[in-house]
Amino acid sequence: MEAFVYLTVVLGLVLAALFVRWKFLSFGGQRPNEYLGLGPDFDPRTHLSGKMICDGAIFGPTGRMTSRFRGEVHGTWTGQAGFIALDFMFDGGAAQHREWHLRLSDTGLIEAEAEDTEGVGKGSIVGPVMQMQYTIVLPQDAGGHKLKVVDWMYLTEAGTILNRSQFRKGGLLVAELIATIRPD
Repeated sequence: MEAFVYLTVVLGLVLAALFVRWKFLSFGGQRPNEYLGLGPDFDPRTHLSGKMICDGAIFGPTGRMTSRFRGEVHGTWTGQAGFIALDFMFDGGAAQHREWHLRLSDTGLIEAEAEDTEGVGKGSIVGPVMQMQYTIVLPQDAGGHKLKVVDWMYLTEAGTILNRSQFRKGGLLVAELIATIRPD
């Protein structure tokens, strides 16, 4: 009986440590306000405008790269409303087109919708970062799954955007995307 109690306590401590690491000390634990006061300031009307090139890779749940891609990005803005068209070509030959419709508030909040998202994505812009959360619906040939996405864009001093996104289903990490976006 003592061994069972000891094992239960140890297991509880390990689970608590894993939860604290996941919640506060990892990708999912960062908050936009942590970047307050850092520069340069990310303004999507400037930094996601015009013709851009995107290069990236997708990693599966084991951390191994599953595909690479190159994208052509074109952003236009009218006041606080933005439209971003993306055309991706994957290393396996598959192509994907996505159109984002964005609304920016004066307080740094942003909303986004695309044809393959469920509902309205919400996020915020603070200093050199933009963070978004949304649900993406995969095409039927990819299973039609709904994945929760946390998407971070980090603006560098040189004007390149580093994009890191994590995709989860049922709270479990199923994929991660890392990409760069830069003017063409």
